[in-house]
Amino acid sequence: MSGVWVFKNGIMRLNEGSTMDQQSSRKKVLVHLPTGQVVSSYSSLRQMLMELGWEIYYGDIELLQFHKASSIDLISLPKDFYKFNSVYMYDIVVKNPNVFLVRDG
Repeated sequence: MSGVWVFKNGIMRLNEGSTMDQQSSRKKVLVHLPTGQVVSSYSSLRQMLMELGWEIYYGDIELLQFHKASSIDLISLPKDFYKFNSVYMYDIVVKNPNVFLVRDG
């Protein structure tokens, strides 16, 4: 068993969530597998996605969106790259299998 033992109100118990919280708080990065490059800006991500057949979709002014004509998939990202987090990264990975990977930064 892994975790942190917590003593509170005279009771000692194992808090397994602490290690999960520590792991999930690490910064994640999106890696483009064919080049090994870490995606560090929307301009590089846009180029990678467009090479895979994704097109910019102008449906929402609050989001940066990409659509693939051969599918019903839509990738929606926050306009500000600093808000680009692992939730958005995993969405890209699911919609582009074997092309992107999320890993600890």
